[in-house]
Amino acid sequence: MKPVWVVDDDRSIRWVFEKALTREGIPFKTFAQAGDALAELDAGAPQVLVSDIRMPGTSGLELLQKVKERHPNLPVIVMTAYSDLESAVAAFQGGAFEYLPKPFDVDQAVDLIRRALDESLREEQEEETEQGSPEILGQAQSMQEVFRAIGRLSQSSATVLITGESGTGKELVARALHRHSPRAAKSFIAINTAAMPKDLLESELFGHERGAFTGAQTMRRGRFEQAESGTLFLDEIGDMPADLQTRLLRVLSDGTFYRVGGHQPIRANVRVIAATHQDLEARVKEGLFREDLYHRLNVIRLRLPNLRERREDIPLLARYFLAKSARDLGVEPKRLSDAAMAYLCGQSFPGNVRQIENICHWLTVMAPTQVIEVGDLPPELRDETPVAESDWLAALAREVDRMLARGESAIMDTLSKRFERTLIGKALAHTGGRRIEAANLLGIGRNTITRKVAELGLQDKDAPPE
Repeated sequence: MKPVWVVDDDRSIRWVFEKALTREGIPFKTFAQAGDALAELDAGAPQVLVSDIRMPGTSGLELLQKVKERHPNLPVIVMTAYSDLESAVAAFQGGAFEYLPKPFDVDQAVDLIRRALDESLREEQEEETEQGSPEILGQAQSMQEVFRAIGRLSQSSATVLITGESGTGKELVARALHRHSPRAAKSFIAINTAAMPKDLLESELFGHERGAFTGAQTMRRGRFEQAESGTLFLDEIGDMPADLQTRLLRVLSDGTFYRVGGHQPIRANVRVIAATHQDLEARVKEGLFREDLYHRLNVIRLRLPNLRERREDIPLLARYFLAKSARDLGVEPKRLSDAAMAYLCGQSFPGNVRQIENICHWLTVMAPTQVIEVGDLPPELRDETPVAESDWLAALAREVDRMLARGESAIMDTLSKRFERTLIGKALAHTGGRRIEAANLLGIGRNTITRKVAELGLQDKDAPPE
């Protein structure tokens, strides 16, 4: 948090604020003249500005005007004597957050500053979300590989097959591929091939002519036509019925198709992106998926990591989704305590990113306080059964095999961080966030656990130090 600035030519007023803000743990900086504050503004704005109106040289109203020209969202509190009521009205018209009448009660002044701080921090959070919301969140090495792949494919129209567990964000990646492609100005059409019966799916994909079947009273364009010159996203492609697999193969092979009941071939200029959570190679071997269609779809493959493989992203995702849910619901954003964040980082998340998004939405609605503790988490999450002790070494070995097969580097560092995050997270959850007690249980020092909490992303950036 940036400091609160107090501007007043009266030394005693500055002294009162210095003592009160120090007591409250609020960072501050004081100025005797408005001109000094304006000069300092070039190096960065405060979180909140508190200024007297009547001062030698530049007045508080002039300061308000100049600050608002450069930082329109900065809350400014103006201090004024009762005889300056007209000036206070002018201050409000100039965009002041509130006015503080002199002489003032110190507690009232601090409460007003805290309200202004809350407003300022909320404005910053909303602005960051609106202006800088990334399409897909992730700092883990495995997600950086996905981002690089999207970049390399930005000028391509190649068919892409996206694989990954449910909830890993396959449609988000498909949309990003479209948005960064030469087809971005055209339509992105998505269809879940597992969500509808075969007969309806055929009509949805290819359209139908009038009279093609009972109830077809008019001609209807299918998704391939709707996506002309754009991108068609076929989700859950592994569940597509066999005869529709044949029709899709024909479109990918020669670029034409027929509407249901139609006799005229229609040319399709469409980029196809398919996605599945299933093992298509296994389905090919079982005779459930055409091998030739598999090879047509598998031109470029993007595998999305599950959340268990990118636990370092859990704090980032949790903070983002808590802020997003608060904005959507029009409420104050909540935050996770160190212990609650650590507990989340130790969970398996079978539903992946979608599951953590749903949890954050639930917490925004249901958590009783602004700071979420382990006991505030959904009951089903707190009751999750951990992996049996006898299985953890085998699970570690399988994970190492997978990382080696993917050609990953720095495996020791990656797994060590996950190991430490799990140990410290569980210890903090067990002690209710008491770090000294958790450190004693783990056999490490207090300074070590404090440093590890920060290094591993388990500590909310705005949380006060212990």
